[in-house]
Formats: sequence, C-alpha cells, structure tokens
Amino acid sequence: MTDGARSATPPGLTPREVATHCPYCALQCGMTLRADDAGVTVHPRQFPTNRGGLCQKGWTAAELLDHPQRLTTPLVRDAATGELHPASWDTALDRVVAGIRAVQDDAGRDAVAVFGGGGLTNEKAYALGKFARIGLRTRHIDYNGRFCMSSAAAAGMRAFGIDRGLPFPLADLGRADTLLLVGANPAETMPPLVRWLTEQRRDGGKLIVIDPRVTATARQADLHLQPLPGTDLAVANALLHIALTEGWVDRAYVADRTTGFDAVRRGVAAWWPARAEQLSGVPVADLEATARALGTGGRVIILTARGAEQHAKGVDTVTAYVNLALALGLPGRDGSGYGCLTGQGNGQGGREHGQKADQLPGYRRIDDPAAREHVAGVWGVPADELPGPGVPAYKLLDSLGTPGGPRALLVFGSNPVVSAPRAARIEGRLRDLDLLVVADLLLSETAALADVVLPTAQWAEEDGTMTNLEGRVLRRRALQLPPPGVRTDLAIISDLAARLADAESPNATPADATPADASPTDADSADANPAGVRPAAVAAARFPADPAAVFAELRRASAGGAADYAGISWDRIDADDGVYWPCPTEDGPDTPRLFVDRFATPDGRARFHPVDHRPAAEEVCATYPLHFTTGRVLAQYQSGTQTRRVAALRRAAPEAFVELHPDLASRLGIDDGDPVRVTSRRGEFSAPARLSAGIRPDTVFAPFHYAGAGRANSVTNDAVDPISGMPEFKICAVRVEKA
Repeated sequence: MTDGARSATPPGLTPREVATHCPYCALQCGMTLRADDAGVTVHPRQFPTNRGGLCQKGWTAAELLDHPQRLTTPLVRDAATGELHPASWDTALDRVVAGIRAVQDDAGRDAVAVFGGGGLTNEKAYALGKFARIGLRTRHIDYNGRFCMSSAAAAGMRAFGIDRGLPFPLADLGRADTLLLVGANPAETMPPLVRWLTEQRRDGGKLIVIDPRVTATARQADLHLQPLPGTDLAVANALLHIALTEGWVDRAYVADRTTGFDAVRRGVAAWWPARAEQLSGVPVADLEATARALGTGGRVIILTARGAEQHAKGVDTVTAYVNLALALGLPGRDGSGYGCLTGQGNGQGGREHGQKADQLPGYRRIDDPAAREHVAGVWGVPADELPGPGVPAYKLLDSLGTPGGPRALLVFGSNPVVSAPRAARIEGRLRDLDLLVVADLLLSETAALADVVLPTAQWAEEDGTMTNLEGRVLRRRALQLPPPGVRTDLAIISDLAARLADAESPNATPADATPADASPTDADSADANPAGVRPAAVAAARFPADPAAVFAELRRASAGGAADYAGISWDRIDADDGVYWPCPTEDGPDTPRLFVDRFATPDGRARFHPVDHRPAAEEVCATYPLHFTTGRVLAQYQSGTQTRRVAALRRAAPEAFVELHPDLASRLGIDDGDPVRVTSRRGEFSAPARLSAGIRPDTVFAPFHYAGAGRANSVTNDAVDPISGMPEFKICAVRVEKA
C-alpha cells in the first residue's frame, strides 16, 4: 500500500465507510466515518473504551478535513519580504535540505534538532526517532509528551520497572469499591470515561477527587479534597501515615512483592495529619476519611493525572501515590491498582518508540549497549554510529539559537509557541533559529514563525496505529486520500531522508528521481547499500512511506523490549478490538493486566522510594501574592490549533478566562467579565474574569488552549523536575489586577 492509499474496509462496512478512532485524547474512542456527496460525517461506534459515546470534540472532528484554513501547499518564507509564500514540494524540501546541510557543515550534526508530538501514530513516532538518529545523526530529539506524561512515566519505571499508563483494563474503573482521582478532571478532558465513574458509583463505589478546584469531576465525587496547588505529595504521605497507624497496610504483600518499605515507613512517620492539614489546607477529617476508604475498600484504584504531575517535584509526587498503592497491596490485584490517565491521543505509544531524548524503540534506553546493538541491527547501521542521549524538551527548546545549541529545528505535530512554559521566551528562541521547519495541517502559531511549512495529512487520510491509555494498540484507518498537494508525515520523512543522502554524496544523481513513496519489498532490504545503487534509493528504502512497512519494522525493533510489539499485527488488532502490549509472539497472549505475578524489575519486586514534600519552585510574596494554575476546558484541546477552528467548539469556549474566587475578586475590585491582567516574573496575559466559588481564594486558574494576549503559558514557570524534565505548569506566583 503506497502513501495515502485507502485502507482495506472491515467486513460489513461500505467502501466509503471505515471504523477508526477519534483523533483527540488517549481514550481513543471508537467511531465510524462515512463519506458521501455532502461530506464526511462522524458516528459513534461500540468500542470497549467509549461504548458508543463521544464528546463534542469527537463529534465535530471531521469538520477540519475540508476546513478553509487547511494547508494544501508548502509555504516558504521569502528572504526579501519576510512573508510566507506558496511553493512547490521540490522547492520547499530543497530549502529544508540546504538549510540542514549548511547548519551541520558549520556546527556539527547536533546543530539540527527534531521536536515531535504525542498525537503522532506509532509509525510516525518510530520513523521520526529513526530519522533523527540515522538520517540527521543528531542526538537532539524530544517531544511534547515531555509536558504530559514524563513524571508519571519516570515514577512508574523506578517503582515497577515499566511505564504503562493503566496497567489494567479501563473497565476496572467501573468495578472499584474506592476510586481516588488525583489532579484529574476526566469530565472535561475525556468525557466518555465518566460512564465508568457513573457505573462505579451506581454500584455503591466511593469516588474521591483531589483537586484545588471544584471541577465538573469533583462535583460528582463523594468526597472532594481541595489542597493548595503543589501540596499533593504531602497529602499522599499523610494518607500512608494514617494507613500505617490504623493497620491498613498489607504487610504480607509488602514482604512478598516489594522492597524498600522500611525507608518509606520512617519517612511518612513525620507526616501526621495535622501537619498535612496545616500545609495543604485539607482537613484532618477528610484525610482520615480518604485513608479509611482506601484502606478498607475491597477493590481500590488510585489514579493520577497532570494536576499532580506537572510540577518540578512531579516524579516524587507520583511516587508518593505509588508508595501508597504498594503499601495497600493494590498493583496486580484484580480490579485494583495504581494508574495514570494519559492525555494526548498517542501519549502512550508516542513515548515508547524513540521520540524521547533517551529512548530507542521498545522503550529501550539509548545508553544501554545491548539496546543499541539490537536497534542498530534492525536499522542496518553500526551501533557506534547511533548518537547518545539528548536533552529533555524544555531544555532543548530553551537552547535553540544559543551558542552551542541547535540552530535548526524540525517540528512534527506540536505547537510549542502556545504549549511550552514561559512561552514568550520559547517563541524568541524559535525566532533565533537559522532554520525552522514545521509540518502541520493548519498554520499554527509555531508554523507562522517557520521558514518552511509542510502541509500534512489528517487522521482520516492515513493508516496507522495508536496506543491508548490502557496500552491497547488500535488501528487508525484512512477513509479518503489527502487533498492534492498534501503528503503524510511518513512521505515527508522518506523524501527528506532521500534528499539528504543525495546531498551528502558527491556523485549523487538528482534527488527528484526517487519517488517519495519508495518502500522496500523485503523487510531487510535497508540493511545494506549495494554497489551502484544511489544513496537516495537506499535512504528511501530505509525510510518507507508505507505505514504497514514501518509497523512491520517497528515490531522487529521493539522485540524483547519493555514495550514489546513483536506479536502485534494489524490483522490481530482488527480481530481483537486492539492488542495490549507487551505481546512478544503472534500466537501468544497479550497483557491486559500487568504485575499479576511479578513486576518488570530484575528480581520481580516493586520498589518503594522515600519521598518528601518540598515547596514549589516559586513561592508567593508581596509582589506576586497568588498561586496560579492551568488546565483544560471541555470544548478545547491542547494548544487549540484544531479545536479553536471548529465553529461549535469556538462558540462553546471562545476565549481564555481567569477564574477567581468571589472574595478575591471583591478585594481586587473585579467584577465577573471584567478584563484582568495576570502577571508573573516571566510575563503576562489578559482575559476576562470568571468568578467561581469553586476555586480557593488564594488561587487563580486559566485554561492553556489559547494564543495571543490570552496565552496562559506566558506566565507559567519553566522550572523542571530533575528526573523527568517536566516543567512546573501547575503552580507559580502571580498578581492579578483589573486591566
């Protein structure tokens, strides 16, 4: 199947109808797309994750396929006027290759960087990591998932030896006797998941939510704990302190299946409930009620999300909740455990196959000699030619255009001008580059700064796989071809690789002699460079544009790794409503539930790690007396590049806002709807005030989906977690005044 070809139609569907999945969050709701003379329509599909439900974003997803602002031709910036103008693909790609070569010839391989996204398919994430390391031969690649899942991933790796958002099926949520959500608001971020919460409470389960705001999810809870932002770790330690005091720790489980508990026990001894109340504002009675529900419930699940994780101590905060789950004997038990609610559509798969600065496919470490040998063998290159680890996303972005930092950046599927912390600084870094290339379907705020913009296909126009929040690998199917002039990301990577290979060869023939969709007929044909074969042909074969060929290679590259996809085929996914990794063999079982018998550590035991509360990287003061936190709203998604262009979603959530408690607003002389300015040490943004008694009087909130004057990330803190590289999005010090 060549680039852009329509996928095979599953039995029972007409040729203009395909079963696929929503392009937005990690729930990856099942949907059916139908096309006729009136256009493409979305229909909910019975699938295990959403059971026929869709949110407003999913219902309106097809509106972007023929959106009038959609990019359908490459754009190249004119050096004389500074304006972006339409150009041919040859002109655009030649400009990219010339820029890359000039930068690398002058400053070395690492002068070029790549920035990916958690919405890319597994095939594209894999190809992008491979392209960075053996096409560009740079160590500098990372992705926007660093701003989403990295803290939970690092905590999972050090406790369990593996990182999978939910190590159990999503349906377990509906069976839990006690369900604790920490910093999670699925009622707005992934609404179809709420069906499981409703089922859980209908059957007598208790729902407890920890969040500084009375969110749509918190309003459904039996108990809502409303801590000061940045104090979730202290709350977790206090909950474990109570569990120890009351005898609710599963000591047999701790002895048989874990190691390191004594150090944690000694550490939480200092976190008596009254101390945690003084720090967090959560009453002792609520802490005790929560600990009792967790310690005495039959099936108990603890889930964290961005509210707990997007901190400069995010790894330690998640670790504290993992410690609590291990002490109660939850992981690996039927209907119980610890999990993390993944955010982006392929936030799970996108971090498994090579987009992260320190990783190779299969969730292998790039500094592991055995991992390097295995992947290099699949790629047909010597292991010593693979670059070493790069740097995490924010450090990478903040180094752009600086002495010794990358001078060229290729961006696929991300919009850091809106999504990065201290966004004005990052915008300035992007402007300092010698070359900025952005592949996107719309002119995002980042694309508007680019020297070259490459129009890419949308989810309904390409085949591939996604991995949802359960670790279930799913099939994305194309309904139609991309518009004329639009290419898939895989085709772009393939063509760039071919042109770069020819540009490097002094005897190369013109690169345009090689088709962009060239792909090998044999999975191993890229492992050699036969005499007389043009470098471009070898490079195109090594980087096929056919997603089926890429997935076949991904399976080989991941084989034996923590995220082993070797036994997962597209046919098996179609037959089984998805396949859970790890799945080492085609005729063997997959793994819906991890940790039943052992953890993915050398001795099979989970690791406790003592962690202690520490203050936020920036505390309030007389000049900046308020805590600021960010989050999402129901009708918008991520940086808003897509959702802000959908009419129904724009009507539902047209602009940014600043949520304040009425008492705070009264002290500041602000009425509901007044324009207000929020200022931190890093910048400012402006938006209308929205008064709500559901937020703490010492805290203000704004959604981060908006650009321009309403860009909330203009003020957020760029302090990062020392382990995960996660920036501290969820708390900084600000002042608020009427604009």
